[in-house]
Amino acid sequence: MSEAGKAVDLSRVICVTNRRLVDEGTAQAGGEAVPGAGSAAETEDWTPFLHRLAQVVHARPRAVVLREKDLPPAAYERLAQAVLPICHDAHVPCLLHTYADVAQRLGADGVHLPLALLAQMPAAERQCIRVLGASCHSVADVQAAERLGCRYVTLGHIYTTACKPGLPPRGRELLRLACAAVRLPVYAIGGITPTRLEEILADGAAGACVMSGLMRGTDWLDGMGHGEVVENDVQPEPGDYRKSLETRS
Repeated sequence: MSEAGKAVDLSRVICVTNRRLVDEGTAQAGGEAVPGAGSAAETEDWTPFLHRLAQVVHARPRAVVLREKDLPPAAYERLAQAVLPICHDAHVPCLLHTYADVAQRLGADGVHLPLALLAQMPAAERQCIRVLGASCHSVADVQAAERLGCRYVTLGHIYTTACKPGLPPRGRELLRLACAAVRLPVYAIGGITPTRLEEILADGAAGACVMSGLMRGTDWLDGMGHGEVVENDVQPEPGDYRKSLETRS
């Protein structure tokens, strides 16, 4: 349930996926064989994750970043083939993480990269990506991402988060400085709750990135853990729906 006891407007939220957080701790057999570590094969059922993602995109977040960094390239591509139609049917942009070649092959809306990987990418390849984003952790990172042609960046972690145990948050002052230093949209990540969304918007952020609260079905949408679908009132704008990622409001 959301903090306010009702569905939250996700139009300023990027959903960052982590299928392991969906029904965490409940392994389901009978799914697709996904190569695991070493020579062992891990059988994984993606159905619960795809169902959760369908619930999320029905509420129309600003975008989805398909993270899933633990999957090898072939398995990631198969998962992306299942995810892209779910997002596109809802007119929600879907960006692939790390695998720019897969994004180009499947016609994804864009690519999100760690800044170090982005810096290694030839300019000609960067220019072929429709929407390019990067993960940043400092003002210098954000400025570098802008120079490299990013349309948006994520910055964090801003608040304490279970995803980064033992690491102190970088804080809202960094967010304010980063937003003032560049023209491109900055999305805060790390410990963002519905209540904190208003705080980071006041600091100049274009929005927030949320992983745990959406994948687990807590905090952000009522009923997600009970099979219900909650739809907000934000309708897709005419034209290229990907452009919402590139605005600061």
